[in-house]
Amino acid sequence: MLIFRVFLVALALFGSAPGPVNSHQESGAWSCESDQETRVAAEFKPGTVTLDGHADDWKDVYGFEFSLLPALDPDADKEYKGGKMTVKALHDGKDVYFMLQVDGDYVYSKGNSNKCPSVALMFQVGDSASYHNMGGCKESTDSCTSKSCHGYEVDIMHFSVGTAIPGRLYGGNPVDNRDGNGGDRFGHLVDLYAWNPHCRNLDGISPSGNDSSAQNNWKGAWWHSSFTTHSGFIEEDSPYGSTGQKGTYYFEFSRPLRTMDRLQQDVQFAIGQSSKFSAAFWYPVDGSPWHGSGHYSVGCDWVPVDISPGTSALAKAASGSSWDAASAFALLLSIVSICMSAFVGYWVREGKSVPFTPIDRL
Repeated sequence: MLIFRVFLVALALFGSAPGPVNSHQESGAWSCESDQETRVAAEFKPGTVTLDGHADDWKDVYGFEFSLLPALDPDADKEYKGGKMTVKALHDGKDVYFMLQVDGDYVYSKGNSNKCPSVALMFQVGDSASYHNMGGCKESTDSCTSKSCHGYEVDIMHFSVGTAIPGRLYGGNPVDNRDGNGGDRFGHLVDLYAWNPHCRNLDGISPSGNDSSAQNNWKGAWWHSSFTTHSGFIEEDSPYGSTGQKGTYYFEFSRPLRTMDRLQQDVQFAIGQSSKFSAAFWYPVDGSPWHGSGHYSVGCDWVPVDISPGTSALAKAASGSSWDAASAFALLLSIVSICMSAFVGYWVREGKSVPFTPIDRL
């Protein structure tokens, strides 16, 4: 029963069942002209953001803007017409946070994820994993295993909002984590891994058997700038806004820097080091449902994300505090010294005006 439900989750997420995906066909030879200098910095900013889908608390975090190009044919002439994707990131020493912002007219079709916007983050796990072909393992659906595709693992977080209420938190939850996989039966914010487009599974699910130690470590929420309420929605408020309203979609996520994964299915972040990632966006252009491989991407190769250390900022602040304290102490000593000098000078001057009286005259 569990395997059947996992099958349905994968089917809903990507528009096709696990196994050969006929829609994932490139139009010709792969060609990529990536920007080698583009990087995303996740600065150390503890206590800055609340995970609720709202972008207000991200206003002081620098955003990196990307054109959205078709993933299978990254031609600039075919880029997403709604606008760019802005990616922001930060960490608090324990969790890493991402904010994806994409301009787009508001569309929502309850229960039909393919007619709603959707986003994904993909990270390199294995040293040989390529951005192209979702890891790039050459094995087929019948032969891809953790052994035959070792080193080609990619970690994927996919959020399909067709059943997700704006502003509510989805992702890892006690019900699905108890089953030991990366699913999310409530909002379809799922944790997956892949070796290539045809060999992808929820964390903990594999062709050779399942492992109950897996978890969905991601959490996230979404919002649209056209919404007129900030007090919170419930399911009965669907569709939550007016179709066609101009605005911006916000997708906010968090995950621990390190997880308890022992299956080579999660990326492990480290402070002061870089990881490789990409971001994808699905949108029902002209109202037409999107399909699994019909997504836009922020580029045609990996983009480094730097998990910046907080020591430099703390050291600077500590150094500034020490300097201020030393300066104040020095100033105080100077004032005391001046006062003492003035007092001694006055005492000496007054002492000279007292007439000398020999002892024998007393």
